[in-house]
Amino acid sequence: MASGDVQSDESLYPIAVLIDELRNEDVQLRLNSIKKLSTIALALGVERTRSELIPFLTDTIYDEDEVLLALAEQLGTFTQLVGGESYVHVLLPPLESLAQVEETIVRDKAVESLRTLAPQHSTTDLETYFVPTVKRLAQGDWFTSRTSASGLISVCYSRVSNHVKGELRQLFKSLCQDDTPMVRRAAASKLGEFAKVVEPEYLRQEFVPLFTNLANDEQDSVRLLAVEAGIAMAGLFRHEDLEQQMMQTLRAATEDKSWRVRYVVADKLVDLQKAVGPEITKNDLVGAYCSLLKDPEAEVRAAAASKLKDFCTSLPVDTREQIIMSQILPCVKDMVGDMNQHVKSALASVIMGLSPILGKDNTLEHLLPLFLNQLKDDYPEVRLNIISNLECINEV
Repeated sequence: MASGDVQSDESLYPIAVLIDELRNEDVQLRLNSIKKLSTIALALGVERTRSELIPFLTDTIYDEDEVLLALAEQLGTFTQLVGGESYVHVLLPPLESLAQVEETIVRDKAVESLRTLAPQHSTTDLETYFVPTVKRLAQGDWFTSRTSASGLISVCYSRVSNHVKGELRQLFKSLCQDDTPMVRRAAASKLGEFAKVVEPEYLRQEFVPLFTNLANDEQDSVRLLAVEAGIAMAGLFRHEDLEQQMMQTLRAATEDKSWRVRYVVADKLVDLQKAVGPEITKNDLVGAYCSLLKDPEAEVRAAAASKLKDFCTSLPVDTREQIIMSQILPCVKDMVGDMNQHVKSALASVIMGLSPILGKDNTLEHLLPLFLNQLKDDYPEVRLNIISNLECINEV
């Protein structure tokens, strides 16, 4: 009888030690105990991990952010420790709680772990356990839970029934229209990702209006994320649909009143160029690019200048030289004398890349005088960037 009691005591030991350590006043000790969770789970075995450890962790989520962050990370790797994919759903409750805490970095890690666990659910378990978790987060009273929900909808969408898909699209729509800017921002950041897994008819009927509304949001932090999403969505449309559905909104973004939105357009313009094809590039993007090169905000001009070589290389071959010489090069000539050193430095790092595109004669007549001016610039970084790229001239 005594030996049985000893075995029972020993089996209780790991969870008892964990409870003591998690209640200790020393944050470092609590953090260390969380980092040893997998060892404790192995000692307990899968049944006791499911029935004792996970409920205990779910009930004790009220700690320092550093401890909660470690817990959110650990739980994403716990599938085998709770008995494999058939039991992965038992990890959802503690992660659901962590996805609602105030600290952003903890919520993000909890969402990351939930996204890792989603594909490990069977189709039935997705609808029975995972989707209800997403619904509760999306309909939560606190904005923190609603921001987390945005990142979980696309990872379960493609494997659920049509009825549940409709519910998930409606949930996402409500997040895009949320009263709280932080929630709309989170939804806008996941719009492009969700658009890639949704059916084509809903892309046109539901997602284009969502994109248009977010791209016209009163908050520039929402608009700039919507523009990124729109550029990601552009590759999902046929070119004729793209012109009708998306381009008016994307064109407007190049002239947005917020320089941060214009900066995103400048930074992502080559991605958009590759998605839309030669006709829209000639008709829309060349003019947009030239306006970004002349933008009143130096950060935007620098971002646009850094894309010079890539943008020009991706122009339609039959009209490339004519477009560069007549529209882009005049802007570049003005930028060589820009008042801002970061703009000049960004330009100097890529301007040599025009030489192979324009050929020997144009390089000698039009580009060489610009290079010589840049070699005399007051800022050493401008001179260095020109010298570092001299091999481009050798190619012509």
